[in-house]
Amino acid sequence: MQEILDAILSTDATSADFANIALPESYRAVTLHKDEEQMFAGLASRDKDPRKSLHLDDVALPELGPGEALVAVMASSVNYNTVWSSIFEPVSTFGFLERYGRLSPLTKRHDLPYHILGSDLAGVVLRTGAGVNAWKPGDEVVAHCLSVELESPDGHNDTMMDPEQRIWGFETNFGGLAQIALVKTNQLLPKPKHLTWEEAASPGLVNSTAYRQLVSQNGAGMKQGDNVLIWGASGGLGSYATQYALAGGATPICVVSSEAKAEICRAMGAEAIIDRSAEGYKFWKDENNQDPREWKRLGSKIREFTGGEDVDIVFEHPGRETFGASVYVTRKGGTIVTCASTSGFMHQYDNRYLWMSLKRIVGSHFANYREAFEANRLVAKGKIHPTLSKVYSLEETGQAALDVHQNKHQGKVGVLCLAPQEGMGVRDHELRAKHLPAINRFRDI
Repeated sequence: MQEILDAILSTDATSADFANIALPESYRAVTLHKDEEQMFAGLASRDKDPRKSLHLDDVALPELGPGEALVAVMASSVNYNTVWSSIFEPVSTFGFLERYGRLSPLTKRHDLPYHILGSDLAGVVLRTGAGVNAWKPGDEVVAHCLSVELESPDGHNDTMMDPEQRIWGFETNFGGLAQIALVKTNQLLPKPKHLTWEEAASPGLVNSTAYRQLVSQNGAGMKQGDNVLIWGASGGLGSYATQYALAGGATPICVVSSEAKAEICRAMGAEAIIDRSAEGYKFWKDENNQDPREWKRLGSKIREFTGGEDVDIVFEHPGRETFGASVYVTRKGGTIVTCASTSGFMHQYDNRYLWMSLKRIVGSHFANYREAFEANRLVAKGKIHPTLSKVYSLEETGQAALDVHQNKHQGKVGVLCLAPQEGMGVRDHELRAKHLPAINRFRDI
């Protein structure tokens, strides 16, 4: 591994130099163990501790297949799917690996007694498989997490519709929380040159997800002048939604849970901010019954910021806790666009407010290759910025996942893999200097 790292840190290593490096037989990776699937049985979700289920192991280097690349991972990050995997909810991800393994002899590689997690990376291409022309050893890259086979016509209009669509590092093996990762080369994108490795690794999944969910015509199709309610507006996903709303001429109404998180939104340029803790919103009377009076109170608060208008779009991802309120506060003909469900997957809402007001609920999941490309391009041009707040070592990934699980984080948390320290990997210092305050916005809290 040292030879690989030395080449990456060198200023004059060529593609041929990288191609001639002998790859190791094994590498270090953050894993789950299949024989521990039941370790949290009987515990409430909040009591499940990723530090107990996540391991740092030496694992065998996987075989490289056609259309694939082995990438030296300088940095990665923790997403909610890492948390879900680590606590085996809503299902064990080993079921995903078993099903994928039945698809072909090549995918059988993924069905192992361990699962290497991670759906983000920034690093350097080490090897490419047969049929790869667009990428070569030595290329500095980030990876989006869409894994598709594209053997069905269903995915050729929108690759997210491929019947074999999966999220790399969650529904596949060999993810980014490791020293080396295996990806399909159509996952690769150019690393933004003005960012460090850890900064470049942090936007991928959440940035692309927010782009499709809010901007793309496959999602809400946001336009100038729209009022957009954004739950968790300072979090990993919401912080990108807030940036897209501001950059696109919309008005974000940012919902947060503390004054510190409200300050983050103000730093991004948002003015309409609702601190749900300070306001004391309780959308559920008890475990089984919601409180419509609280929906109405939220709607009134929103109209104070919008000059009496209801929101055109609700950017939904908390799920069960907020979904009834989201449907209620959306304007007639408006859109509730939802991905994930961090507070619970079983949503409840009063359908009268949906059907009689001609509202739409749109499901959104990650992004297709084009959407991921556009989202990364905006980062590379300095239009959208990383929201990295804290960086952990690979050995500390369990703690990083616990912090995300307990919502103790702001924005995104990064993980150093091969990078020996933070702050490395910047190639365009002029562009970085221009945007440094925005890049460090979440680090300065």
